[in-house]
Formats: sequence, structure tokens, C-alpha cells
Amino acid sequence: MIQKHAASHLHYDFRLEINGALKSWAIPKGIPFAQGEKHLAVHVEDHPLDYARFEGTIPKGSYGGGTVMVWDIGEYAVSGSDPLAAYRSGKLHLLLHGKKIHGEWTLVRSGYRQPGKENWLLIKTGDSVRPVSSRKDDESAVSGKTMQQISEKSEVPTKAEGTVAAVGSRPKERSRRGSQHPEFVPPMKVKLVKTLPKEPGWIFEMKFDGYRAILIKDGGNVTLYSRNQKKLSFPELAKTVASVPCQSGVFDGEIVALDERGHPSFQLLQARERGESSKAPICLYLFDLLHLDGVDLQNRPLSERKNLLAALISKSDPALRYSGELPGTPDEILSQIKALGIEGVVAKRKDSRYEPGQRSGKWIKVKCINEQEFVIGGYTLPKGSRSHFGSVLVGYYEGGKLRFAGKVGAGFNERMLAAYMRDFKTLRSDACPFVDIHTPAVLSAAELRNCRWVKPERVCQVGFTEWTRDGKLRQPVFLGIRTDKLPSAVIREDR
Repeated sequence: MIQKHAASHLHYDFRLEINGALKSWAIPKGIPFAQGEKHLAVHVEDHPLDYARFEGTIPKGSYGGGTVMVWDIGEYAVSGSDPLAAYRSGKLHLLLHGKKIHGEWTLVRSGYRQPGKENWLLIKTGDSVRPVSSRKDDESAVSGKTMQQISEKSEVPTKAEGTVAAVGSRPKERSRRGSQHPEFVPPMKVKLVKTLPKEPGWIFEMKFDGYRAILIKDGGNVTLYSRNQKKLSFPELAKTVASVPCQSGVFDGEIVALDERGHPSFQLLQARERGESSKAPICLYLFDLLHLDGVDLQNRPLSERKNLLAALISKSDPALRYSGELPGTPDEILSQIKALGIEGVVAKRKDSRYEPGQRSGKWIKVKCINEQEFVIGGYTLPKGSRSHFGSVLVGYYEGGKLRFAGKVGAGFNERMLAAYMRDFKTLRSDACPFVDIHTPAVLSAAELRNCRWVKPERVCQVGFTEWTRDGKLRQPVFLGIRTDKLPSAVIREDR
């Protein structure tokens, strides 16, 4: 099927049903009719099968905003090959039997690629055919309507919850696998580095100190997930995402609590979750858009995804914020972030596609404050006036083994000590989980007698000044328990 699409630029979307989805190409100059004529065909994301008969107007401001017509529809065959095999090989010799066009065309993958795009060519092979008349060019193959009539028929007010005004059977949403509902996407990971890149092609954003979240809007329903796909309960934030003017979407962002300076504070976020503080405002910073109204954006360049996101939430609730680009040179940005006491800076390639669950190096981070997750493997008995326990014993995984990083005793109040001790009792173990703690150079025999072990099932956030030469934490401070990261995923981050 072929759709005529009057978006920011008029073009034709050429789609073939292959392997349960519509493989799709955007053709700016339309279908070639003269033998040997070649037109650029830009490969875009797959679409679900029920998109094949969609006609209507996508509201301005939404992805692909503009009028869509089903220009032609019919059947095709691939000469001498299975369609999927031909597609993978980069060459499809097509026999098309539509309502408007009939004959042979060939789709060939081009050797030239632009960032985030894959260019193909649609070539008229076989005999030349008569071009479609101007009247037929402006007539739908399924409804007989003109582009103007489709636009007038479907141009209705957009509801507050962001429904897309449309005529026909446009699917409400889709996922990476062609589902009709948006699904969880494992968040793309950020690689820790020592310095920010100086070469062009990067954008710089603030590194937030909160909970990474994937947010799914499906009609009026919004679900917040942690990075390991656990549901998060922030009803006030779900309400703000529900007000975003789209029917469906998948967003990537960070949930943060703000201190009196307006800076993100993980400790305040933890305190709010424990019910100890209700004054710290909670907000959501969004920095990426993965799906919008049924369209998968993960293979689009980051710069394009962020532009769409910025336009989408420009008039949203103040608790919903756009994480924009920091101005200045890398050195100026880093200096300003350090002066403000912010955790760090994230640098991202402008042309980077979204790589679910991967740490490819297209997104990197530089930390201004030493802070990371550790696994709790035990605790020490209390001394003096301290109740419940003295310190937690923390470590990180290396080669599948839990290595000891130090004792953390600062950062607890009485309520926290009592609550965590109740949890530790449910995890008590006779076996020490650390592989390198039973040596005098690490802990003495007297210190070991004062230790109690727990199953390594809890992850905590710890701030510290630096790593010592023997690989231990200097001046560590407990910041809180994290439920959004698996213990097995905790590593020493400066390596």
C-alpha cells in the first residue's frame, strides 16, 4: 500500500507487508513511472498491519502531523525470492498489482547512509507505465475522497487527553513488535568516562540524582516503570503525563525530589518515599521519546526525538519538565555543574538511535560527585548509643563475584536503623557473600566477629569522597535503598 502524506513536506509512504508488519519507505518524489527512473526511498520504522487503511489528519504538533490518504493498495510478489530474504539482502524485485499502478519496480538498498537513516532507491524496472493522472493522484484508493475532503472530514477538536482526530482505522498505538499497545522498553544505558568529548556532534544534559523511569501512556492510562521494569507509584506524576497531548507514548526520564535550591536530591526522594518528608516537591524530567501515537521513534536521531518531545510537553504541568541541552563549551558546562553541586553531566551523540538496554558509548557521563549503587552483604553490631546496627557492609560485582567495598555507617537516622534492621532479619544468612573479606588486610578477626551476613538482595546508594588505593570507599555516606536496579548489575563504575 502507498499513502500520500501531507506532513511538513508532501511525500508518499511506500509499505510492504513482510513478516507480520509493514516495512516502510518514505519517497519524497513519489512513484517513478519511466523505465530506469530512480527515486530516493528513505527506510523508516515498521508500521502495524492495521495502519494499511488509515486515512485522516494527525494533529499538528504530533509526530507526522498532517493529512494522510491511502493513495493505492493491492497485492505484490517478489520475483524469484521470499520477501523477507529479499528484504534482508537489500534488493526486492517487485511485481505490483494495485488499484492505480501495475508492473515491475525494484527496491535497492543504497550504499549511502545518513545518520539515523538508511537510504534505498525505488527504480522503475520492466516497461515504462503511464503516470497516474492528476485527478487519480488526488483520489483515495479506498474512500474516493480528495486530500481536502479527508482533511475537512477528520479535522475535529482534539480532546484534552490527546486523542488523535482521524477517519478510518488508524491503530491507537503500537510497540516495537507491532503490538497495538505501547510496551516497556529497557532504558538505554550511559557509560562512565573521565572527560567530556570536545568534538562536534554531541549535546550535553544535566545528570539527575533520582529514579530513572520509563513512562507509558496508553489513552488515559499512565504506568511508570523503573529501569528493571518494576512499577513505580507516583500518582501525581502519572496525572501530569496523562495530560500530554497524545493518544499514546513511551517516554524516558528521571523522577527527582528538589531541595530548597531547586537541585535534585536523592536523599529527599528517599525521605519522601519513607513518609518522613512531604515538603520536597517531586518532578519528572523527560529527556527522550521512544514511541508516539503508534510510531516507533527508536531509530530516529536523538535530535529529532528531542525536538518532538520538547514540542509535545511545552505547555504541560510545571511538575513535568523537559531536559534540554546545556549551553556552553564542555569545559564551561562542567565547571558550572561542579559549582552548583550537581551530580554530573551526560553527553549524547546527536545522531544516536535509542539502543534498549545497551551501553554502547553513544551516551556517556562524567560525574562531579562520587556516588553509585552498592550491594548490601551484611552489617556490623551496634556500639555505644547506636541501636540496631552500626554499619552496612557493601560491595560490587566483578567477574560474577561480590567484592567488598567498605563499611557505611553515616547517613542513618533512628527510624531508618529500625526499618532496615527488620528487613535484614528476613535476609539473615550464615554464609558471607563477599569473596575477599576474610583477610587481615581487609578486616581483622575481631572485626569479622562483629559482622553479620545477609543475602545480597538489597541495593543501596552511597556517596563518598574517593576510592582508596586498596579499593575501599573513603568517607562513605548512606543515601538510601534502591529498588530500581538488580544486585547482579552493580559494578564499580570508575573502571
